[in-house]
Amino acid sequence: MAVIIPRSDPPSRIHPEPPPIDHFDHLPDSILLLVFNKISDVKSLGRCCVVSRRFHSLVPQVESVLIRVDCVISDDDSSSLSSIKSRSSAPSFSNIFRLVVGGIVKPLQALGQFLGAPKRSCGGSSSSSSLSINGDGEIEQGGVTHHSPTQVLKNFEEIRYLRIELPSGELGIDEGVLLKWRAEFGSTLDHCVILGASSVIQPNPNRVVSQAIESPVDDDTGSIPESFYTNGGLKLRVVWTISSLIAASARHYLLQPIIAEHKTLRSLVLSDSDGQGVLCMNRDQLEELRVKPLAASSASKRTLVPALNMRLWYAPTLELPDGTVLKGATLVAIRPSESKKEVLSDVSWVSSAGFEEPYEAAVKMLVKRKTYCLEMNSF
Repeated sequence: MAVIIPRSDPPSRIHPEPPPIDHFDHLPDSILLLVFNKISDVKSLGRCCVVSRRFHSLVPQVESVLIRVDCVISDDDSSSLSSIKSRSSAPSFSNIFRLVVGGIVKPLQALGQFLGAPKRSCGGSSSSSSLSINGDGEIEQGGVTHHSPTQVLKNFEEIRYLRIELPSGELGIDEGVLLKWRAEFGSTLDHCVILGASSVIQPNPNRVVSQAIESPVDDDTGSIPESFYTNGGLKLRVVWTISSLIAASARHYLLQPIIAEHKTLRSLVLSDSDGQGVLCMNRDQLEELRVKPLAASSASKRTLVPALNMRLWYAPTLELPDGTVLKGATLVAIRPSESKKEVLSDVSWVSSAGFEEPYEAAVKMLVKRKTYCLEMNSF
């Protein structure tokens, strides 16, 4: 007779293992928002959006956002594929541009409409590729959709700190030439600082850093030599100044729809990956633009530059504390002529222009030299 032995259930069925713990579920929303604000990059936030429904609901509440623009497309030639500027080329500052953020993560389009298709290079010469721009600020190229910063930001509800980084500076300058600018705008230009040099000699890595503040070849008076006027030096500095102001005013013009759409903005910075130019707007300046619309230039799509009062400092050779040597170092500080007299005479703000080192040291050294005053008409 067969004996049937009953089979006991395995321990796992009698004492099932507890489900894995999702530690994020135990974090309050405020902590997650703190993490998302530290991330800030809009493409990374787009990827976070597709992780869970909770993440998707929290990302639009982020207060700090960084947008790295992949392409800059000339508005005059937006229908041409050749108008697309890749990261390796600097766009002409004479035109207005469409800033284009490349594809982020496709699933996010269905969830939050933050972006388009998988990322591809914006550049390309294939004759089969097509490019079109629709009314929503979206650009279609060969079936790939790219979005303008305005389109990307439309679902963010609480932005306070916004940074936008262009793929390159607008000003095409010769290799070895230094040209940097920083400008602040309200409804028009508030002030601008431009630092330039005809050449930069990098320090010897074996050199011991000294505290010397000026090259001994500089004269003590800080006067501009006569050759500066006769060899085209002054003309070149005027070109640098006008070019930087046009680039700054074109950037300012582009920001109008973003500023109008996001009333919570407290700080907006538009820079470029080359570190050439930085446009800043604080809370009061942003509000000023909303209340008082900017005056556009009749010649191109940029903000009208008002009549200006300028101060110029020059050093034929300037040796910085780290050993960097600037040849033909020039500093220009600019304010509108209509500014109050006491504001025009105060140059203390120039020393804290905000350039990275060693160029901030160059600014502080140059303002100690002889000052030259110039004026420029509105353009």
